Amino acid sequence: MHLDVLDLRNFYYRTQLGRAAQKAVRDRMLGLWPASASESAGQTYVGYGFAVPLLRPYLEHARRVIGLMPGEQGVMPWPAGMPNVSVLCDEIRWPIETGMVDRLVLLHGLETSDHPGALMEECWRVLGPGGRALFIVPNRAGLWAPRETTPFGFGRPYTPGQLDAQARRAGFVPERHAAALYIPPSDRRFWLRSAPMWERMGQKVSGFLAAGVIMLEVSKQVHAPRRPGLPAAVRKPLSILEGAAKPAADPV
Repeated sequence: MHLDVLDLRNFYYRTQLGRAAQKAVRDRMLGLWPASASESAGQTYVGYGFAVPLLRPYLEHARRVIGLMPGEQGVMPWPAGMPNVSVLCDEIRWPIETGMVDRLVLLHGLETSDHPGALMEECWRVLGPGGRALFIVPNRAGLWAPRETTPFGFGRPYTPGQLDAQARRAGFVPERHAAALYIPPSDRRFWLRSAPMWERMGQKVSGFLAAGVIMLEVSKQVHAPRRPGLPAAVRKPLSILEGAAKPAADPV
C-alpha cells in the first residue's frame, strides 16, 4: 500500500518528529555517501519513493539529481525555490536510461511496493556497473514499525536478513549494513530535543535492535563477458602461408 505524497510531505516538512527523523536518516546516509565535491562531483543521484528529503545535500556538487515518485503515491515539485527535478513514474518502468545512475536510494519505496521483485530488477537496470544503491526500510524489530502514526508504520517491515536476501536475488552484492532512527516515535519535547544523543548512543550500543530503519548498501558488479570463440582461434591458428611454394634447398 502506497502512502500519499501529501501525508509524506506534511510529516517530513511540517512536524517536529518528521524533521527529526529526516535529519537522523540523512546524517546516517551522509556517513556512507559524503556530499563533498570530491565524492559527488560528476555523479548522478536518483531517489525513488519519497527519498527527496535525503537528496538535498547532493544538489550542490552532483552532476544530476532526480527524485522519482510512483504514480500510486503522487508527486510534488522539489526542491523548493529551485528548478524542479521531481518526476512522476510507473513503479517498475522508470524514465531513465539503462546504466545511467551512479547512486540510487530508496525510501518509502520498497516496503510499500506491490511488486518488490520487479522493483528490484528496475533498480538493477538503471544502475551503472560499479554503481551503488541504498535500500532504507522499516526495521521489523524497531519501535517505529508498529506505529501507524508515522510513514514507517506502513507496508512490510524487514529484518536485515530478509533485506539482504531480496537484494541478492536481484543480483546485487551487499556491501554494508547500517541503521538509524533510534529516537522513540514521540512528539514529546524531551525525546525531540535529545534525538542527537539517542542516535549516537544507538550506533554504539544497540546496533539494529532498537533502530527505526535498517539500511543496506549494495553494488552492481558486472563480470566481463567470456568469449568462447577465442580459445578455438588460438588452438587452430590461421595458415596464412598455406599453399605457398617451399624454398628450394641449396645444393651441397
